[in-house]
Amino acid sequence: MNVLVVGGGGREHALAWKASHSTLVETVFVAPGNPGTAAEPGCRNVDIAVDDFTALATFAASNDVGLTIVGPEGPLVAGIRDFFDARDLRCFAPSQRAAQLEGSKAFSKEFLSRHEIPTARYETFTSFIDANRYIRAEGAPIVIKADGLAAGKGVVVAGTVAEAVDAARVMLSGERFGDAGKEIVVEEFLPGEEASFIVVADGDSALPFASSQDHKARDAGDTGPNTGGMGAYSPAPVVTGDIHQQIMEAIINPTIRGMAADGIRYQGFLYAGLMIDETGVARVIEFNCRFGDPEAQPVMMRLESDLVELCQRALDTELTTVELAFAEDVALGVVLASGGYPNNYETGHEIRGLAEDIDGTKLFHAGTREDGGRVITAGGRVLCVVGMGSSVREAQARAYQRVDAIGWKDMYCRRDIGHRAVRRESG
Repeated sequence: MNVLVVGGGGREHALAWKASHSTLVETVFVAPGNPGTAAEPGCRNVDIAVDDFTALATFAASNDVGLTIVGPEGPLVAGIRDFFDARDLRCFAPSQRAAQLEGSKAFSKEFLSRHEIPTARYETFTSFIDANRYIRAEGAPIVIKADGLAAGKGVVVAGTVAEAVDAARVMLSGERFGDAGKEIVVEEFLPGEEASFIVVADGDSALPFASSQDHKARDAGDTGPNTGGMGAYSPAPVVTGDIHQQIMEAIINPTIRGMAADGIRYQGFLYAGLMIDETGVARVIEFNCRFGDPEAQPVMMRLESDLVELCQRALDTELTTVELAFAEDVALGVVLASGGYPNNYETGHEIRGLAEDIDGTKLFHAGTREDGGRVITAGGRVLCVVGMGSSVREAQARAYQRVDAIGWKDMYCRRDIGHRAVRRESG
């Protein structure tokens, strides 16, 4: 059969690359894809936008597509799974109702509270006057979140009351996030170490992927503005065996059961962004109803199981018969971004060094496009370079070796991806 991967970013490149290795698959179509997916053996780009459900479904029905895997959040929240279900097409993605876990932070927080799943204290607001009063009463640090989708940028971790008040004002005014900021969530700041915990769910049960850790802050030392992610690595040493079990028992399983109890069967990838405190207690910061980006890149590099078979089993509610296998090696991905990201940045710059291959590395495209035989920048996060190694330090060294072979005008990356894991490894 053929597979259709919907999306054109780094996550979709990683999913398409892994799907192309399945013994069940002839061709992986990627809509719209990018220059990286176009160059992958067994993959072919299709010029269809991620929100053109009619064209996507028509293509799937006409091209022996036995499975569609959806990458980005936009089509999930807009109901692509429901659209494909109505046409009897197999689509691995949560339903529109299930995708509210990501599409509305207010919905997600209320769900967590109702089902007694550990998370930060919070209040929701549509009025700046009320939000201002609450922020000043709570003090800082404090976290301000736009309710709707904001491309990973709708969260401000405010170190001062003034910064928090300004973030609330900007969000509620619609200046930066439009309708996504018409309601905001204001929640307590949780100290600790973040981890990404991604599972595949079949509606009744969930199976965890290897743990990973993302670097959301733009600059070294986890400072600077929040981004969609500047790098990630897998496994995450902070997720010990005991903490892994706690996450499954206190967070993941209650979420799948809670959704089912609310009349919403959750099938698809589920990403729990967690904060783990110094006592080892994990709390939910956010849910994403998709694979993380850039977590997908290192996790897919380590995955030894058949991704397509896994998605098929989940759609058939057969996850209890599946075991996932991962390489023992560490995978570490470094995002190469346009200078100025996540704020103002230029695109259209030619990328040098793409053909430079280094053993133990893999290059995933995100914000790129082809222009007259050249590959040029076309977004904020442009590439993700993944290195593999027997240790975090070795994986990190390989990744940065390949990073150093690539360049374009104003290219930017963090030079310390994996720094916490390296410190742990060094004792």
